[in-house]
Amino acid sequence: MRILSFSDLHRDRQAARAILRASADADVVVGAGDFASKGIGAAETLEILADCAAPVLVVHGNHDVPSEIAAFCEASARLTYLHGSGVDLDGVSFFGLGGEVPGRKGHAWNVAHSEVEASLMLADCPERAVLVTHTPPLGTADVQTGGAHEGSRAIRDAILASNAPLCLCGHVHASWGVQGQLGRALVRNLGPGLTWFDI
Repeated sequence: MRILSFSDLHRDRQAARAILRASADADVVVGAGDFASKGIGAAETLEILADCAAPVLVVHGNHDVPSEIAAFCEASARLTYLHGSGVDLDGVSFFGLGGEVPGRKGHAWNVAHSEVEASLMLADCPERAVLVTHTPPLGTADVQTGGAHEGSRAIRDAILASNAPLCLCGHVHASWGVQGQLGRALVRNLGPGLTWFDI
């Protein structure tokens, strides 16, 4: 299976169109959240991604309104919204969790979940599923500009418990393009460019 992945478009239509063009060579497209900016404009990029040649799996980011993402995906033939839920495609399991974990930003638009909430939502993650999360796992691909780790313990624990082969994430812009190993999993903080994986 060939996976085309990205995160943090933040209303960037040009980046969305590049993903649309590249989707002809993908078996699945994965978007790890933040289609909007400060709660505004998710549809600007999702409308473009809805025309992708391959199925598109998405989680919400901390800038997105989860109900809007869910409603848009429900109305689309191509987009599937994952949050505490999963899907199987051609024998490969995918499981998703959106938002910032744990909450670190006090803005009214920021969508966050506690570590306890995240643990409960990740409890049903199947063995060896590809994890799609907006927040990185704590300690891997999660270093902010000042050097602090801003990942999630719950996501880290779920990766290890499920023997995930791959975790696709974003959120921490200072770590875009950074990858590392956590248990069996390759963890990649994606960013808005085109990132490919073969599994």
